[in-house]
Amino acid sequence: MARRIAIKPRKEALQDRSKSTVDAIMRATAHILIKRGYQETTTNAIALAAGVSIGSLYQYFPNKEAIVAALLDAHLEETQEWLRRAMIPALEQPLEDAARTLIEGLIAAHRVDPDLHRVFVEELPRIATFARIHELEQETLAMVRTYLEARVPHLAKKRSLDTVAFVIVHAVEALTHGVVLFRRDLLGDPKFVDEVTRLVVRYVED
Repeated sequence: MARRIAIKPRKEALQDRSKSTVDAIMRATAHILIKRGYQETTTNAIALAAGVSIGSLYQYFPNKEAIVAALLDAHLEETQEWLRRAMIPALEQPLEDAARTLIEGLIAAHRVDPDLHRVFVEELPRIATFARIHELEQETLAMVRTYLEARVPHLAKKRSLDTVAFVIVHAVEALTHGVVLFRRDLLGDPKFVDEVTRLVVRYVED
């Protein structure tokens, strides 16, 4: 039986000094992941780059998987915050404008640290906290479904809103991942947003 790897922190940083230590560990981990890759990232290298002792690191994290999982969790939450902020104006917009608003929000979130996002995409099977990913996916699906129900009410008469929301969310997410991995130049290209918006709108209106 494969050994189960602990990915939860040992303890939560509550005091300012502890928070500074954890922040330094997280920043160092992100830097090493981007420069060296997941396989070459070690707790010793992280501690050295963070300027803390290996003992201090182990006070908070049992292994590198737990640190990377914490980074991923923070990244997912940041991405979701972009979508939550975008959803507020989108609920009052017509379909094409709403699709553009949400797509721009997701692209903006991925543009914050595309190199780190690339590592997460490539290493996700090893480090993912799947319950957290599923939770955020369900929130995103619910937001899109709520929009469709409110702003495109006739759609439910002929198609499943759950299925339509699922296709939209995962199609846009896959395209955004593809840009981060293979076409970074498109992250700031409004024509890319135009194409993805057209894809979503035509799919919904078909």
